[in-house]
Amino acid sequence: MGRGRLRIYLGAAPGVGKTYAMLSEAHRRIERGTDCVVGFVEHHDRARTEVMLHGLEQIPRRELEYRGGVFTEMDVDAVLARHPRVALVDELAHTNIPGSRNTKRWEDVEELLAAGIDVISTVNIQHLESLGDVVESITGIRQQETVPDEVVRKADQIELVDMSPQALRRRMAHGNIYKPDKADAALSNYFRPGNLTALRELALLWVADRVDESLNQYRSKHEVSKIWGSRERVVVGLTGGPEGRTLIRRASRLAEKGAGGEVLAVYIARSDGLSSASPKELAVQRTLVEDLGGTFHHVVGDDITTALLDFARGVNATQIVLGASRRKSWQYMFGPGVGATVARESGPDLDVHLITHTEVGKGRGLQVARGAQLGRPRIIAGWLVGVLGPLLLTLLLRGVVADMGLANDMLLFLTLAVAAALLGGLLPALASATVGSGLLNWFFTEPYHTWVIADARNIVAIAVFFAVAVSVASVVDLAARRTHQAARLRTESEILSFLAGNVLRGETSLEALLERVRETFGMESAALLEREDDTAPWTCAGHVGTNPVVERPEDADVGVPVSDHMALAVSGRVLPASDRRVLAAFAAQAAVVLDRQRLQREAVRARELAEGNRIRIALLAAVSHDLRTPLAGIKASVSSLRSEDVAWSEEIQAELLAAIEGGADRLDHLVGNLLDMSRLQTGTVTPLIREADLDEVVPLALGGIPDPVTTVALDIPETLPMVATDKGLLERVVANVVENAVKYNPEEEPVLVAASAIADRVELRVVDRGPGVPDDAKEHIFAPFQRYGDAPSGAGVGLGLAVARGFAEAMDGTLNAEDTPGGGLTMVLSLPAATGRAHVTPDLPAAAIS
Repeated sequence: MGRGRLRIYLGAAPGVGKTYAMLSEAHRRIERGTDCVVGFVEHHDRARTEVMLHGLEQIPRRELEYRGGVFTEMDVDAVLARHPRVALVDELAHTNIPGSRNTKRWEDVEELLAAGIDVISTVNIQHLESLGDVVESITGIRQQETVPDEVVRKADQIELVDMSPQALRRRMAHGNIYKPDKADAALSNYFRPGNLTALRELALLWVADRVDESLNQYRSKHEVSKIWGSRERVVVGLTGGPEGRTLIRRASRLAEKGAGGEVLAVYIARSDGLSSASPKELAVQRTLVEDLGGTFHHVVGDDITTALLDFARGVNATQIVLGASRRKSWQYMFGPGVGATVARESGPDLDVHLITHTEVGKGRGLQVARGAQLGRPRIIAGWLVGVLGPLLLTLLLRGVVADMGLANDMLLFLTLAVAAALLGGLLPALASATVGSGLLNWFFTEPYHTWVIADARNIVAIAVFFAVAVSVASVVDLAARRTHQAARLRTESEILSFLAGNVLRGETSLEALLERVRETFGMESAALLEREDDTAPWTCAGHVGTNPVVERPEDADVGVPVSDHMALAVSGRVLPASDRRVLAAFAAQAAVVLDRQRLQREAVRARELAEGNRIRIALLAAVSHDLRTPLAGIKASVSSLRSEDVAWSEEIQAELLAAIEGGADRLDHLVGNLLDMSRLQTGTVTPLIREADLDEVVPLALGGIPDPVTTVALDIPETLPMVATDKGLLERVVANVVENAVKYNPEEEPVLVAASAIADRVELRVVDRGPGVPDDAKEHIFAPFQRYGDAPSGAGVGLGLAVARGFAEAMDGTLNAEDTPGGGLTMVLSLPAATGRAHVTPDLPAAAIS
């Protein structure tokens, strides 16, 4: 059974009529014979909405106890057990009571859709995840109940229920939304004209972006070369701080302003662990960006600015979103910061947005491992302090501050040695201790200006000074090395944990995994090579990057064997041994992903082979029975006519000739359906879409129906809009559907063929009063070589409806079966209306338009 369809009524604010529109749509569908029930609808004591619930089947709710109270939620199990065609589920962003089946109601809806149940739901614009910050800034209220944008975007149909702020405030004042005692407070707070106007603008813009997305999908599907608009790719730089959520939402809105926008969140971890990041906060931000339809990337780089710009240019980004600096004012003396540096070095091809947030100026948090990995500037500073510092200190003590005592002089020189160790590590500290010892001996111990030390106690003092300086330098250097190792291991564990989680969930393709290898290690290309045996040549199973594919792992800068016949080859630079351990883990995961992809392809091929085998078996059965029957009748009639022993009368000869003609017509029809099914199976059906009138095509399609004047009743208004269709294919679809209806319809009643316009579609309904088809078999009748129940004599091989649906879908239409009110089956053919002739619809509420 296929996945159900989701329809959402989107509103700018409470009270615009979403629930009313949804219930009106339910009544319209019930009048058409659709099995529609109420899974959960909240009328909020609104009289008009409550009246709309009358006549609708409501699934009993599930009662839950929470904090001493009893609450009701939608009973998902009951709806699944009832399995209606359509379920109404109000308030998509609602948070369920603890103890419910799922945490959020949209998760309940996902279960219903997965079970093949169509769902109609409602949601307000302020409940979309990406708009949380904007709505809070407009209304001053933070929405606690949100729904991921991707859930709403994946809806098959989104209808905006619009109402002007003035009309909505009038509804509020009349008590149609809230009770009169709450109306005044609402009008002066949330329902202020400015708030409603801003929310309405948000809703209109969001729906407009959704229209652009649908238009791009249509152009892509029909290979339209001329495309308007540009694709925005927005990179969000994350630090692991709490401001990351604001940046992600802001970037999502920027991406939505351009057609086909994309958000890529990147966290750049320094290998020396200079800044701390909360793994829990990063996990939350990763989930948020994925809920908004973006991707999360983890990159290791010692220079944050360079790594960020390299990543942005590597993915062809158009914009970079960064948060305003969290540093204190005095910290700017050490440099302009990442944001300013990125803005200066981005060049004209990248727009940089610096976003303010609540964490601005509050400090960057805990800084760990300041000396974890010493860069060149610090090493140079350490050597300057260690070598020049003692000389300058000697000049100061000899020329300005004289006779401080040898003990104080040693403490000052020891301070310089410690400073050199903190800045430059072990070697500058040793140099400082050596230079300082010599200067103390030459200038500050008697006899002066000689290397001789007269007092033995001074010898001990200088020796102790040198030993303490060396010890401090060694301790500082050892602590730096250990901290660097710990920071690197933490970074490696975060990368491997994230990688393993994605692979286990099946969310990573081989190309995506190789791209993760390339960006993590800063390489130019990455490839997975394999061969059948030890003597066979290497072949490429997957490759990313700019460099050409290497022919052997030995030709790459780094080659990591996965097995005897598989290796990961990366090019760009030679990696240290410590990085190869992580690269080996990536290689092993790449092999797992490749095996899984191959198993998936084999499973798809197995299903295709099974389907083809089933069709071949059914075709053999059809040829052995349904095709042989008319052939046997033709042969018998021809043999009778050719017989010289019997003199047939003119009436009998006419009957035999009519039997031959009827058998030939039946054979022609069966062979035509078989050929059409073959064309659909091989994908060679190419419709020629043109504008056409149904009142011209449908009568032509009835030419093969016996006595169409009495067996078929037409109701096709001349005012219908033209449809965009292939006339030949449409004629075949209508002929097959009407022929099927005539077979099962009682002889005393004609089959009704009626057409009507609904929004931008035109529906053709073929209604019969036959035995009908149960709900669980409505999709089964469209499968090839399937005939439901006891088919009438001469019913064919069961290809008519399968061919009709295939042709309808090839013309961007749909063909579905519904129950006829009072008994029977209704086939609904929906086609897109042409834009050439507009259709004037009556002034109906939003719910009456599907």
